[in-house]
Amino acid sequence: MPPPADWLRPEPGDVLRLARRLVRIAVSSARADEAPTPARLLARHLGPEAPSLPVISEGWAIYEHVNVQGAVDRWIQAPGRDSTLVGITGFQHRMFTLADLAQPTLAQHGPGVGAVAMARLASGPNGATRPCVRCGLYLICDGEARLALLLREGDPRHGQEQATVEVLCADSDRAAAALGELRAATLEHSVFRGQVLSFGTEMFGRQDAPLAFHERPALTREDMVLPSGVLEAVEAQVTGIARHRGRLIASGQHLKRGVLLHGPPGTGKTHTLRYLISCMTDTTVVMLSGNALQYIRPAVSIARALQPALVIVEDVDLIAEHRGMHPGQHPLLFQLLNEVDGLAADADVTFLLTTNRADLLEPALAQRPGRVDQAVELLLPDADGRRRLLSLYRGNLNLALVDTDPIIARTDGVTASFFKELLRRAALVSAEQAGDDGRGALTVRDDELRAALDQLLAQRNKLTRVLLGAGRDDEPPTA
Repeated sequence: MPPPADWLRPEPGDVLRLARRLVRIAVSSARADEAPTPARLLARHLGPEAPSLPVISEGWAIYEHVNVQGAVDRWIQAPGRDSTLVGITGFQHRMFTLADLAQPTLAQHGPGVGAVAMARLASGPNGATRPCVRCGLYLICDGEARLALLLREGDPRHGQEQATVEVLCADSDRAAAALGELRAATLEHSVFRGQVLSFGTEMFGRQDAPLAFHERPALTREDMVLPSGVLEAVEAQVTGIARHRGRLIASGQHLKRGVLLHGPPGTGKTHTLRYLISCMTDTTVVMLSGNALQYIRPAVSIARALQPALVIVEDVDLIAEHRGMHPGQHPLLFQLLNEVDGLAADADVTFLLTTNRADLLEPALAQRPGRVDQAVELLLPDADGRRRLLSLYRGNLNLALVDTDPIIARTDGVTASFFKELLRRAALVSAEQAGDDGRGALTVRDDELRAALDQLLAQRNKLTRVLLGAGRDDEPPTA
């Protein structure tokens, strides 16, 4: 049914509504011509020649973004400098440079101006973080000079392989000097310096911190139970060289060193590493293990830049078994040895390697002599060591033991982990026999310790003993 004939006849209200709409369109169009875009902001700050000015850029590894941000923050706050931070929107999925942002033709379809996108990146242990700009444009007045600086996060998923800083300035020498100052500040004030770090297994994956921070352990010599002379040999090669670095350099001696700790599982290799880390409080530590072993090169790069440093590679036999295309090749192990060899003689970097299978490493180490200066074997604890382990792992237990000789004799061939579990089980036996909910420290007597040992040495617990590093295959003796 057609509308009434007077339905399309304009009325005064329609005229007003149409006039308002036309005004809104006109105002919107006028304001669009004046809306801030990266190109307009750069032209106002640097002048109409901004699209033709030279751009100087610098790239850092993705994990250095937190340090680059710290350097930028310090640099723009220097006396005599003023800066304005502008957020760049639409930077995801797009590859562009600061020179591109300066081009007016990019305004219609390119990145825009908006809120500053931020990310909080790890900057220390215990959850410490630093707010970092993901993609931001700094408009800087440095005395008479004017500069524009683009800071952008690395994101390999979208083609951005590095964290980058680009500087636009009419004076290319001033731009280069600014980048040099940022580079120096990034290294000098690195949040990694003196910290204990480890690479994540998904270093460039979807996570906030490709490098994880760890609290430095606090161990003393009293916490170490090793055969006589073993710890002294390790300390002489690691902490001894660090302590006398100045005299050694003056005497023309090299500082870089490699130490291999080898022996059966559970003999204290990791515990020894923790002790060394706790002793070297001014040292940067980079730890690699498991799937992160593939990141040898960046780990050594950090150690080289932030020396004195320790590079710890646990279970290095895993990369000895990672073979290349041809028989006999061990690319990751050889890469590690090449990194050791590539350091300058005065580089104060220690490589600490651990393995349960020294036989897998020996051929490669023999082909590259001198990369590992000392191999130290850690054996299962002897009788004296086992007595000391009882004391070490007692915690707050009251050990009311009359005769420990039978316990020491029956635990021949076990590891420190076995003793740790033995004392916990003895404490549980004591708690069960007490039959109350007391809150004080437990007392463990000879019969309770023997009962716990019987449990662990029972044939049905054969797998448990293997998991604790005891590996007893014979029929266990009876109490």
